[in-house]
Amino acid sequence: MMQVDLHGGFGEKGRTSVAIRGNDGHVLLDVGIKVGASGREYYPAIDGAGDIQALLLSHAHEDHVGALSWLLAEGYRGPIFMTEETLEEAPATLAHYADRSQLKQFPLPRDRVQLFKPGETLTVGDLTIRTGRSGHVVGGVWFAVGNGNETIVYSADVLPDSKVFVMDPIPACDLLILDASYGADPVSSETRGDEIAAWIAGHPGGCLLPTPLFGRSLELLAVMPDRFAIHASMRQALASQIEAREALQPEIIATLVQKLAAAIDWHDGEPLPECPLLADDGMGTAGPSAKLIPLADASDYPVLLTGHLPASSPGDVLYRKGRAAWIRMPTHPTLSGNVGIWQKAGEPPTLGHSCTLPTLEELGRHICSLRTDVRTGQSLTLREGKIT
Repeated sequence: MMQVDLHGGFGEKGRTSVAIRGNDGHVLLDVGIKVGASGREYYPAIDGAGDIQALLLSHAHEDHVGALSWLLAEGYRGPIFMTEETLEEAPATLAHYADRSQLKQFPLPRDRVQLFKPGETLTVGDLTIRTGRSGHVVGGVWFAVGNGNETIVYSADVLPDSKVFVMDPIPACDLLILDASYGADPVSSETRGDEIAAWIAGHPGGCLLPTPLFGRSLELLAVMPDRFAIHASMRQALASQIEAREALQPEIIATLVQKLAAAIDWHDGEPLPECPLLADDGMGTAGPSAKLIPLADASDYPVLLTGHLPASSPGDVLYRKGRAAWIRMPTHPTLSGNVGIWQKAGEPPTLGHSCTLPTLEELGRHICSLRTDVRTGQSLTLREGKIT
């Protein structure tokens, strides 16, 4: 028997966090924040952080790691498992999204970090946790948690058809916790990449593309034209990601190296360039794009948004004003990807994380075992292949 505690990301987008308990093991998978929320809703619905034996982080995006300092403040004292790339990226995410006073008092405790590589297996109590590359970001992983009799897969954020990142196959399981961010969106990442390239070509006088620093930035880099710019502060992070060759599709590496070498460094205070400009983050809530989005708005400079837009975020406000275009660059599974993951996992009972109820219900029309009645704050039990 295993218990599953849904601490965040169920019936909502953000604060992704799931706990799994065995007879002698209690692990927490991710501890994210919810952009656009405030107060208690900003953090996962966790009580009793001191009871958790181990925290495992799938990657360093804010909706998976942004509440780490909060968790430490709540009394978590155990080890923190993550990949080397996640460790490198997490401090920047926390600097943007953690409460400043909490972060000052409870910074990332490097002495408690236990590094692993994607593909390695971890053990906590009676629980065995297999890992695999996610296809979402360098160093990103999924987790398969087993007790010897049953297996629960938590996909975290995955992308099975990425042209940039490698995703390892998710194993057969008794419960699948699936990345349902896009619901039943039928459009592939290749098609959306072509749409983005065409939009850029239609704005030859220059345009701004806000992007997360890690992950989608490489997907966008791959579709940039011959002449484009990046915010100068991004270069080292982009180079580090490209150097992580085991995480990348072999055939794209030379293209990424070439693109980055050709990119023009743009610095704050310079005139907006007459070419595409990549700048982080993707929502305009932090990083260089927090200043660039208002500047582009005031200058009537075209803006293309390519990812999730939390309500009232700067990107969302600009889009609703009609001053920005939006074309999703998939960094999560579209319909065919999610159906494929579910089928290869054995068509088990399935939960969807990181999406609202209407999005989940739409996906449920294609995945018959998908539960659309679960919400953050609930606990479920897996016993003999049945969920109660």
